[in-house]
Amino acid sequence: MDVRRRVTEARVARLATADGSGEPHLVPIVFALDGDAIHTCVDDKPKTTRRLRRLADIAANPRVSVLVDHYSDDWSQLWWIRIDGIATVHAADTDAGAAGLDALVRKYPQYQSKRPPGPVITIAQLRWRSWSA
Repeated sequence: MDVRRRVTEARVARLATADGSGEPHLVPIVFALDGDAIHTCVDDKPKTTRRLRRLADIAANPRVSVLVDHYSDDWSQLWWIRIDGIATVHAADTDAGAAGLDALVRKYPQYQSKRPPGPVITIAQLRWRSWSA
């Protein structure tokens, strides 16, 4: 299984964070794998608040997991890839934030017409685990 290709081609993943006490939080994300880092951001899709729990969780506990998976009723086609790493949050107007947004804009045409405001979450020190049927 070519895990890097599958992650690069995936359109959506799930980001798992936990607060300082270990309370888990899981959200779907769009993301871009860029070299040895994964980027995602706060964008303009509707949200109840811009003070997102994932950002507070990362401030308290930067260890995160990203899950990319594929389901099929043909169970011989099932696979998942989990990438654990250390997340940092960057303002969009910083070098790191701009680099993350550039990677997302290259992947998602929706961001080409309206660049996301950020902030940007960058996940580094990636550790990969995978399974396939």
